[in-house]
Amino acid sequence: MKKISFILSVILIGYASNAQVMHFGLKGGLNMASLANNENNSIDNRIAYHAGLFANIPVSPQIAIQPEAVYSSQGAKYPFGNEKLNLNLNYVNIPVMVQAMVGKGFYGEAGPQLGFLTSVSDKINDTELGAVEKDDFKSTDISLGVGLGFKGASGFGINTRYNFGLTNINNAGTANIKNNVLQVGLTFQLGGSR
Repeated sequence: MKKISFILSVILIGYASNAQVMHFGLKGGLNMASLANNENNSIDNRIAYHAGLFANIPVSPQIAIQPEAVYSSQGAKYPFGNEKLNLNLNYVNIPVMVQAMVGKGFYGEAGPQLGFLTSVSDKINDTELGAVEKDDFKSTDISLGVGLGFKGASGFGINTRYNFGLTNINNAGTANIKNNVLQVGLTFQLGGSR
């Protein structure tokens, strides 16, 4: 973990030292989260939210690196008796996206994401069951994010991203469970768009 943090820090410092202008910003929006599970096909999407901060670091007129720190409420809904259980997995995610400008204000992006599980809850009709615990899931998650977005001259923008889970987060059985999250949200880059 320390090696990954060190490598990311060195890369970001290197880019920042060569960058034209670094911009900071805020982002937030909706998640449509689910869990890919090789043992149960009846899992439904869970609608939740994400919110966070980013630094946009241009490395050329067409390419930027955008590290982020994002609180993301994920999980899924699945059958539990005659009800639907709402499994809530909360993460602090650290994506590092490479953005390529494809037109005036439009961009495509892709990059890795490291997630840290902060809390878990399992509810039916707002009643906590306590049947699932944080220890039932691995503390870290690795995903690949791909997305599209638009940044206006004022600094406001819109972004959509899909995070494909790459690692099995299950810590309590044989099922291979991966996070999959579609995010749609708004961004605000301080100082306007580059």
